[in-house]
Formats: sequence, structure tokens, C-alpha cells
Amino acid sequence: MVFSNNDEGLINKKLPKELLLRMLFSLLLSFTWSNPECTKYVRSIGLDSFCNVAWNILALDGSNWQRIDLFNFQTDVEGRVVENISKRCGGFLRKLSLRGCIGVGDSSLKTFAQNCRNIEHLNLNGCTKITDSTCYSLSRFCSKLKHLDLTSCVSITNSSLKGISEGCQHLEYLNLSWCDQITKDGVEALVRGCRGLRALLLRGCSQLEDEALKHIQNYCHELVSLNLQSCSRVSDDGVVQLCRGCPRLQALCLSGCGSLTDASLTALALNCPRLQILEAARCSHLTDAGFTLLARNCHDLEKMDLEECILITDRTLTQLSIHCPKLQALLCKQEAMRGVTTSPWQVTATHLIG
Repeated sequence: MVFSNNDEGLINKKLPKELLLRMLFSLLLSFTWSNPECTKYVRSIGLDSFCNVAWNILALDGSNWQRIDLFNFQTDVEGRVVENISKRCGGFLRKLSLRGCIGVGDSSLKTFAQNCRNIEHLNLNGCTKITDSTCYSLSRFCSKLKHLDLTSCVSITNSSLKGISEGCQHLEYLNLSWCDQITKDGVEALVRGCRGLRALLLRGCSQLEDEALKHIQNYCHELVSLNLQSCSRVSDDGVVQLCRGCPRLQALCLSGCGSLTDASLTALALNCPRLQILEAARCSHLTDAGFTLLARNCHDLEKMDLEECILITDRTLTQLSIHCPKLQALLCKQEAMRGVTTSPWQVTATHLIG
């Protein structure tokens, strides 16, 4: 029997370790959801008291804990949980999500970084207690990091980006959304060291200007996805420079960059033929002429957000219909668009990138 005190139980000998571990996860989840008292096991990673010794050993084998997501337990997770995880898993851990774990701070993440030096994917979205100190720790110990999410970590500054660029040069994905202390100097420091970035999300980084895009253009030639939502200081000049240096762009969000004109659409059309997703909500100066050129050159377009692009008419929709056969989703408020009467696409959710 599985719960026999005899470690040589038949099921323990016959079933592979991976299947036993999956069964253990299912049982633990069932216990946790059916009995709130069991959250104490989450807080302390208290698997030591599990009734079968063989399963206990299996559960505490770090090689079985390569991916951990604590989002469902975010209100219960404190720093010591992260420290215990790092000690249990060590170099085996590859992916950890602490999204929403507001109780986790710099000290516990320093211990984590020291113990889990093979981490590749780390989500710290909403961990509002962390500061530049955490990024210094990641830079020093976690050189294999490829994916880092720092969304809403509002204490992060340019200093963090300098540290990341020096120690995490394999980074491919970085989300800095709503880190509003970031400026062009931080972006420059970042891209000088992390030239393999494929996705960079800067949503809500309101201090960024055209100079930041010029730095991205100079160093991030592999960039596929960029989110500049609400970066209202960005102008056509920055977008034009960006497009010239990043021809592989497939997804671009410019929503809320209200000063942009057709010059930006022209740059996209002439330099970024692989474009699949474009968000341009609240860019009220864009016209049919710009979208016509875009449609005729970017035939891979799949999703577009044109909400509050008040100068476009049915001409834009017609050109998209003719030249962009892959287009599946288009968002636009027809009552705000001059002369628009029909739309061949279903309206979708506003946020498409990141």
C-alpha cells in the first residue's frame, strides 16, 4: 500500500519516481484546499511529517523541484519559505514564480540567489518590498537567468539594470512594467550587456524618452517584442530609430504614446515586415495613409488595437482585409472612428502584448 510504513511497499518499488511525485502533488493539493489548516505546510515546506518515509524522501529530493509556482499561496508566503525552498532545491531549481508574494524581500532573495545559481526563469511580479539589492544578488550569483519579471517593483532603479547587464548577460525576457524610476540611462546600461534580449516590456515607465529607443536600436537586434504603453514622451523620432535597428520585431505596443503620427507607421512598414501584433490605442494622430502602407507591407499582422484612433475610416479596414489574410483580432470603438461602418473582425480584449 502507498501509505504503508513499510518502505518496500509494492507501489513504491513498481511505479517510476515521476509518477509517484505526481500522485504526491495531487494529494497535497487536495489536502490543502480541503483543510485551511494545511497551509502551515506551505509556510514551512513541512513535508518532513509526511506519513510514508519513502515518499518523504521523494518529496525532499531537490531534483524533483525544478519548477515551483507559489501564486496560489501568495498571502501565506514569507521570506523564510523562499529560503527553505532554496535550501531544498539548490542547483536543481530552474523556474520559480513568486508573483504577488508581497511578504518576500531582499534578504530572502539574496539567500535564494546564493543557493539556486541555475535559476533560468524568475517571476517577482508584485514583490513590492524588493529593491536594487535583489538585482545585485541575481547579478552576482544567477548568471544563467533568461527570464525575469519585475513588474510593479517600484523601488527598482537604473542601478538594478546596470547590475543585471553585468551579471545576467543571457537574459532574453525582461519585464519592467510600472518601474517608473527607470530612465534612458538605465536602458542604455541594460542593453549594452544584454544584447540577446528578445522581449522587453516597459509599460508605464513614464520617464523614458526617444534616447532610450535609440539605445535599444543600437544593441538589441534580436528584439521580437517591445511594450511601450503609456511612455508618453516617446515620439516619431524614437520609433523610427527603433524600427531601423530591430527588423525582427513581431509585437509592438505604442498605446498611449499620443504624439505619434504616420511617420511611425511608415517606419514599421518599411523596416519590420514580420510584425504580427500592433497596439496603437489612443494614438489619435494616425490616419488611413499610415495604416494603408502598413497593411501593404506587413502581411503577417494577426492582432491590432486601434481604439480611439479617431482619424481612420473604412479605408483602413478595407486595406487590412485585402493585404493581411492572417488578421484574426481587431479592437476599435466604431463610434469614435470617423466614417467607419463595418468591421470584418471580432473585437477582442484591449491588452494583447505582455
